[in-house]
Amino acid sequence: MHMRKKKWARPELAQCPYYLSWPEDMRGRWRMAFPRQGELVLELGCGKGVGTARMGYEHPEMAIVAVDLSDDVLGDARRQVEQVYDRPVDNLKLVKLDISDIEAYVSPEDRVDRIMIPFCNPWPRHRHAKRRLTHPRQLLQYREILRDKGEIWFKTDDDPLYLFTLQAMEACGFEAVCLLDDLSASGFQPNYITEHEQRFMAQGLPIRFGIFRKRPGQYRPDPLLWGLKDTEGEKICDP
Repeated sequence: MHMRKKKWARPELAQCPYYLSWPEDMRGRWRMAFPRQGELVLELGCGKGVGTARMGYEHPEMAIVAVDLSDDVLGDARRQVEQVYDRPVDNLKLVKLDISDIEAYVSPEDRVDRIMIPFCNPWPRHRHAKRRLTHPRQLLQYREILRDKGEIWFKTDDDPLYLFTLQAMEACGFEAVCLLDDLSASGFQPNYITEHEQRFMAQGLPIRFGIFRKRPGQYRPDPLLWGLKDTEGEKICDP
């Protein structure tokens, strides 16, 4: 669904001290952007920031980089943060960038501890599979920026995407250390509920959840299965 433009979002973000408009300048230096050297968390698709703000407020020791592609959405996230925090925001950065090219903004030197992917677009059509944030094209990028034994935390209400993600994670060298078919009923903590999650829970829909830990070694998923490129850079097949 197309989001309505919010004229106030860009001016407010321009005045926001924890909004970064040039994230490429931070590549390899993300930890330097925070006063404390705690767990570095990268949230891909923070949306309106409902869960993001709560996570940051409850964990001042964390260094959280919350990413989205839309200034309109990030404007909502800024307002949400301002509602939740009653102290200066020094452990959270709001960042606009294209997740499909995450390695252009985050490097292995950043040593990301955790990547969070909450309710990403499932891209249900087969020909759009490569746009999924859990497609091997993306997972192989995440491997490069995650520290050893770093984790991906994934939430979705979409069963086909969940099953696709389980297969892709295994193919790309991630070990499933926690899998839940109904996150809200499980009592798992910590769980920072997003605006999408609130709506799905109200409808009685189960939330699928997984924590996947990076295994050591090099992984190259079967290009014929996943539509990757060969060593010469030529596309072998569609995903």
